[in-house]
Amino acid sequence: MKRIIHLILIACLSLGAWSCSEDKLDPVSRIVDSQTEQNEFDEWLAKNYVAPYNIELKYLMEDIELDMNNYVAPADFRKAQQMARLVLFLAIDPYNDLTGGTDFIRAYFPKLIHLVGSAAYRNNGTMLLGTAEGGVKITLFYINALDFDPAFLNRYYFKTIHHEFTHILNQTKPYSPDFEMISGSDYVADTWNTAFSETTCLQAGFITPYASSEPGEDFAELVSVYITRSAAKWNEMMTTAGAAGAATIATKMDIVRDYMLNSWSIDLDDMRANLSAREAQIPSLGLNNL
Repeated sequence: MKRIIHLILIACLSLGAWSCSEDKLDPVSRIVDSQTEQNEFDEWLAKNYVAPYNIELKYLMEDIELDMNNYVAPADFRKAQQMARLVLFLAIDPYNDLTGGTDFIRAYFPKLIHLVGSAAYRNNGTMLLGTAEGGVKITLFYINALDFDPAFLNRYYFKTIHHEFTHILNQTKPYSPDFEMISGSDYVADTWNTAFSETTCLQAGFITPYASSEPGEDFAELVSVYITRSAAKWNEMMTTAGAAGAATIATKMDIVRDYMLNSWSIDLDDMRANLSAREAQIPSLGLNNL
């Protein structure tokens, strides 16, 4: 019995000594945050995105920014540099021009642009060109296929940016509920990719098949298609739409134009002219010399 008590006493004394030693913590932290060395491109992003607009452009692969249901590849470094220049030139600067400064972009444009190298796909098999989350983030896919042809740029990237930005503006200031009544029960939800072709959607009063999914997408598609198409191309689409389809689209566009002008002081014809002029300047930007 005395031996047991003696062993317990030794154990207690040892525990006490250990506890006391724990109170004397090393003042030097042994946890070092991982840091990525800043390169010239990072410095350029800080100067041209973060400082003037408080926008972060991410080009490195980060799992936290991705939907784990998609298998995607990171953006090529050179392609990311080129896209960063183009986003400023074709998506941010035009709004600065029309609103008279940087305040509009600072206030409403997403604070994170995430570039992904490869394409992603929806469950219905269609390519996902971009996503917007809560008005704070736009993800652009297919960056590694970047081509400087304006038609390609608009199809795969900039129509998407303008579309998603329109959603953000709509969330901030709602458009007239009259818009939703124009096509009413004609919206087809997730079956848009099989319900309409590029021709039949126009004849039904939708500017694209995706516009037939629901009113919010219809509105955003009208804005983004209108400003990224020439007047000649738009007129060609209206001819394809026929009298009935063109009339429906025109009625929607009246609301869209009024909304953008009265809510945001942005004339869509001025925006289209601005973008068209900028697209003509792409060859002189020296993007291949980065």
